[in-house]
Amino acid sequence: MSKDDLSSVIDQLAATSVENKVQLSFAGKGLKLDSEKDAVAITDALNQCTNLNVLELKGNTLGIEAAGAIGKALEKHKSFKRALWSDLFTGRMKTEIPEALKLLCGGIMTAQASLVELDLSDNAFGPNGMKGLVDFLRSSSCFTLQELRLNNNGLGIQGGTMLAESLLECRKASEVAGTPLALKVFVSGRGRLEDEGATALAKAFDAMKSLVEVHMPQNGIRHKGITALAKAFANNRQLRHINLSDNTFTLHGSKAMAQAIPLLDDLEVLDFDDCLVRTEGAKALATAMKNRQHKLRVLKLGAMKSMLRGRVLSLTPSPR
Repeated sequence: MSKDDLSSVIDQLAATSVENKVQLSFAGKGLKLDSEKDAVAITDALNQCTNLNVLELKGNTLGIEAAGAIGKALEKHKSFKRALWSDLFTGRMKTEIPEALKLLCGGIMTAQASLVELDLSDNAFGPNGMKGLVDFLRSSSCFTLQELRLNNNGLGIQGGTMLAESLLECRKASEVAGTPLALKVFVSGRGRLEDEGATALAKAFDAMKSLVEVHMPQNGIRHKGITALAKAFANNRQLRHINLSDNTFTLHGSKAMAQAIPLLDDLEVLDFDDCLVRTEGAKALATAMKNRQHKLRVLKLGAMKSMLRGRVLSLTPSPR
């Protein structure tokens, strides 16, 4: 980024300020940030703004030294709330990513900022990358986390388990501090979590009881993991949106979900598309929803949709 570009970014800070809280975006610049010098446009902008609320870095590629420089610049921003860092490590070696994440997140921890949103989607860092996040996710900077987006990260069973354990540790520590972690939005699609990863995460969900949206499509989760999630969902009574598309329910998973659904009166969207619900599973789900005053407005059951057309239509809520 040239000096003129940097000046333009800084000049626009006032325009992106809302109630004196600044959003600084370098999204989609295609920057290859290897050295501290490469990151100077970002660090200078960070050093020249106050009340930073949002830093958007998606669509660039970040190395260890540059991450260290940005993390250092974040150390003075206690007001920092939202880290929008999707698609940030294209072309990076798997050994680089955890170190870069530690340095970035270390700056947030040093600042004692209270994060609200962390988006690291579309970074295929796998379980190795999760090693760079565990300390941060357990820290006081994440006690206030409301939105966690880790879509298309390829976490695998190991990474999903590490994530779940970190969330549980954060919940315990935040309870002791009097500010219990109350995550509202959780996204981890295309993560290869399978039954073991989903079951581990279900324990974290059950502990928090605060979820409003859960998106876990295409994770290779079968009926054991679906059953564990269903039990956790039953204790998250504020749930409005559940997306478990492209996993495998079969009858056992469908029955477990059918037991949870009647307890979730705020449900608006159920996406069980392409989940091998099958005929008996679909009947169990339809029976669970029949004659209940749900706010449900979207129901996806893939190939079962036409067979259940009459039942689905009967769930359409009355005008408000």
